[in-house]
Amino acid sequence: MSSMILQAGVLVCLSALAAWAAHEFHPRAPSLHAVAVPMSRHEVTVQQVRERWGDRVIWLDARPREQYLAEHIPGARLLNEQEFEVQLLELLQDLERADRPVIIYCSGQRCEASRHVRERLVASVPLDDCYILHGGWPAWKASRQP
Repeated sequence: MSSMILQAGVLVCLSALAAWAAHEFHPRAPSLHAVAVPMSRHEVTVQQVRERWGDRVIWLDARPREQYLAEHIPGARLLNEQEFEVQLLELLQDLERADRPVIIYCSGQRCEASRHVRERLVASVPLDDCYILHGGWPAWKASRQP
């Protein structure tokens, strides 16, 4: 009887591990919580960006350099917390003359990097239109799926 309980326990553990792996690595895995995260007043969705400005935006990637180099929104420039001062100097002239909105994104809904970068950016450069992409990189990728 105890060997059956042990086998059942092993099967439950292996099933849970398989379920976790499938969720973690699936490109369109659903959220684990049922409550949608409300948008802040400085956030925009991919759809709102397309409807309001089309391709006339400046994309800033707030993720670590390795993630940016692996994959990013076409035309996006890197501006992250780790290298903020150096990267800002490289972007400063373009941002000061910007006549387009700036959209900052990071690794996902719970990622705070885009918010931190936005706070530092608007404190350094007078920008009228500076937003955070709601859902970040995963939202942009999902919008490109067929």
